[in-house]
Amino acid sequence: MVNCRYCDDVYVVELKGDIDHHSSEIIKREIYMNTGKYVKKMIIDLSNVEFMDSSGIGMILGRYREIEEREGKIALTGIKGNMERIFNMSGLYKIIKKFDTVDDALTEWRSCNE
Repeated sequence: MVNCRYCDDVYVVELKGDIDHHSSEIIKREIYMNTGKYVKKMIIDLSNVEFMDSSGIGMILGRYREIEEREGKIALTGIKGNMERIFNMSGLYKIIKKFDTVDDALTEWRSCNE
């Protein structure tokens, strides 16, 4: 369901399966337990997610608010199918940048630090 790892100073959250009310609560707890209050860069990879309901969008927005409070940045990767349309309609892309892959996001963020 959720695999979290660090890549330098970026916290990468890889999600898998369906994201509904139950799983979004588990994901929130997992992210919180592993990040505390210090993570400023987060990538949420959705390339292995088949379905997401509104609680999944709420979970993403909650992580966005936490990172924004720390003056950090967050990105979404691997968005496909119906999620792409829903994220466009919801206006999510106005506040959160999307990339095709985790590597694409890492590459851009590293080039901004140079």
